[in-house]
Amino acid sequence: MSGADEANGTPGGARGRTAIVAGAGIGGLAAAVTLRRVGVEVTVHERAAALRPAGTALSVMSNSLTALATLGIDLGLAERGRVIETAELMTSTGGLIRKMPYRDLSARLGAPSVCVSRSGLQSALLDAAGDCPIHLGSAVTGYELEPDGVRVRFEDGEEARADLLVGADGIHSAVRAQLAGPEQLREAGYLCWLAVTPFRHPRLTPGFNGHYWGRGQRFGLHDIGQGHAYWWGTRNMSPESARTWKGGRQDVARAFDGWAEVIGEVIRATPEEAVHAVPAQDRPFLERWGEGRVTLLGDAAHPMLTALAQGGSTAIEDAVVLAHSCAAAFDPAAGLRAYEQARRARTKWLVDNSYSLSRSEQEDRPLMTALRNTLMRYAPTPLLMRPFEKAMTYTSPDFAARSAEPPARL
Repeated sequence: MSGADEANGTPGGARGRTAIVAGAGIGGLAAAVTLRRVGVEVTVHERAAALRPAGTALSVMSNSLTALATLGIDLGLAERGRVIETAELMTSTGGLIRKMPYRDLSARLGAPSVCVSRSGLQSALLDAAGDCPIHLGSAVTGYELEPDGVRVRFEDGEEARADLLVGADGIHSAVRAQLAGPEQLREAGYLCWLAVTPFRHPRLTPGFNGHYWGRGQRFGLHDIGQGHAYWWGTRNMSPESARTWKGGRQDVARAFDGWAEVIGEVIRATPEEAVHAVPAQDRPFLERWGEGRVTLLGDAAHPMLTALAQGGSTAIEDAVVLAHSCAAAFDPAAGLRAYEQARRARTKWLVDNSYSLSRSEQEDRPLMTALRNTLMRYAPTPLLMRPFEKAMTYTSPDFAARSAEPPARL
């Protein structure tokens, strides 16, 4: 048994196995890191010709960092981003509705939540993956099950064989398409604008996270450190309009005309090319994630809306549980089914609650938005924070033994 296996209490069942991971996004790179940690020989295949993360950011919540620690992994994200210190919910003009005690919650859970650029998270995962082979411009298009493995097909006609295939190829996953058949995306009925930009402002204190709520619109402003801000805005519109929107920064600024002054300032400070527009989409929950030596992970398995800030964090959780299950099972297929069973209830809860919370946040009827804001202002703190605490709490499955040693920096 290897030192890594011994330190994490795993029986070493994964050592020497081979895995192909489809996709080099957050979930795919996290899977490469965690599977290598338990002795799996991993090769990553990514459709894109270069690893160029979208110029945005995300929150990596306490649950994902707690999960990584069970494998002795510390990505050092606090140094690459900014620990969330202050979370405020406000009206569109900046009036305070409620301060959200995320710092206290993170302290109670034993791990911070960090807002970090996607490039910062990507570089941390690449550093942790070490010399893992990553093949760019290499799209997985399908697979063929074999008695003792899986044969993977690529867009260029080539094939490769491995003991395991992990489909981490995003919301438009080719692995999922073969497994589940034709499916429709679920359109949420709003558009998201996102950007990262150099920005300094008295309102943007260290670790600040501000959410501004209007009618059918929201705006988020986050400190990510190094003199940069991450912002996002939403606006209700038809699914077709969201998919085909072709506006620019000035159109976004006009959409938030009359909102808090800092909002207009950060939009105007953003380079035109830094603004990204993404229609809000997810999929109805998929109960069956795998077959044979094939499984799904992250957005390929359970894409979700952003209301709970759990998309990337849940993909990291998936990767940790997958590694533990592979290490605990001497039958590779049984290990994948154990992983899927362990993740199903939690990820379904996250998908469903992210969807319902997004509908409330995007409410555009005047009476209902007033009622929503009043409830948020006066709800008892334990009741208000209950879904967020559940989302931010990671519980190891029975087959995953926690490391008794402090996390090793990779």
